[in-house]
Amino acid sequence: MWKELAPIGRDSGSGGYRRYAWTAADTDCRAWFRAQAESRGLTYELDRNGNQWAWLGDPLAGDAVVTGSHLDSVPDGGAFDGPLGVVSSFAALDELRRREARLTRPLAITNFGDEEGARFGLACVGSRLTAGQLTAEKAYELRDGDGVPLPKAMEAAGHDPSTIGPDPERLARIGAFIELHVEQGRALDLSGDPVGIASAIWPHGRWRFDFRGEANHAGTTRLADRRDPMLTYAETVLAARREAELAGALATFGKISVEPNGVNAIPSLVRGWLDSRAADQSALDAVVTGIETAARAHADRAGIDLRVVRESFTPVVEFEHALRDELGRILGSGRNTPLAVPVLGTGAGHDAGILSGSIPTAMLFVRNPTGVSHSPAEYAAEDDCVAGVLALADVLEGLACA
Repeated sequence: MWKELAPIGRDSGSGGYRRYAWTAADTDCRAWFRAQAESRGLTYELDRNGNQWAWLGDPLAGDAVVTGSHLDSVPDGGAFDGPLGVVSSFAALDELRRREARLTRPLAITNFGDEEGARFGLACVGSRLTAGQLTAEKAYELRDGDGVPLPKAMEAAGHDPSTIGPDPERLARIGAFIELHVEQGRALDLSGDPVGIASAIWPHGRWRFDFRGEANHAGTTRLADRRDPMLTYAETVLAARREAELAGALATFGKISVEPNGVNAIPSLVRGWLDSRAADQSALDAVVTGIETAARAHADRAGIDLRVVRESFTPVVEFEHALRDELGRILGSGRNTPLAVPVLGTGAGHDAGILSGSIPTAMLFVRNPTGVSHSPAEYAAEDDCVAGVLALADVLEGLACA
């Protein structure tokens, strides 16, 4: 499975992946998922929001155990973020069949669409729509960097955008969702454990900073006469680092657009996107407020107009303690080698976090020795991936065969 999926959407220059929502690479990933489902005799389904499902048992029976993740990527992302969870889900099902496990609850594997938000700027679009955290009206307003609206992109990929919206009937049929994911950090590498259980997802969000100045000639305009928004943006980037360090949090300006974007032109507009995350809400509020305050002070001194827009936000997600504890119990007395699985938090968002407001969710992490994510350097060793599959199979058997 891994070898079949690996070439899809991979850039030959960077070695990273460009599997953006509703593109040709995304279509190929979806075809791979459907082929995996049908080769196992599973009931394949595409829901109203473009999420894929593969069912073992009656999808309408209720109290289903669902596992899976996503197949899309960030720009030049790594091979494991998302796909490891989907591949491991199919492999865990194969393991359950090898064990001749008798399921008493329906089991499903899912691929949620547009988790990374690389094309339209909003993460977890597929799961947000399903959970009602994103309305169809707001989704219709999403546009990619070329100005293509989300509905047009969906139509071009063969999906009817008129169907998108909340799907409470589907969620009501799910008793638990378990997402396996490569760890985005080195906690497991430092502890020496191949697999971990998630405790919570830090609160996090994305803010757009629009700095408007005055375009002018780079070779004839005196420094004293310039209203250069790039300087204010640069000061804001440095302020973000300072505020994050003070609060023990994270703040990153990782995306920028410039107009008119000419080598010999002073910009008229610099637009930067801030990603900030913290262990608790008060720390996150302090960081973002501090960054905006510093940005406005620099903008006022330089004669720059500043607009700040919060584009997305996810509050702290505490995974359901009962389900989390049940995972620990199952793995601690597993049919394979019992695991004393560590419980750890994460600053990364996931579909499991979005769905946690509607259904019981939990996450398993697989060790990443590089600690790197959203990069081609992201990695998990084969032995650890196998340990993740066996842990996931134990969990699914413990939940779906009770």
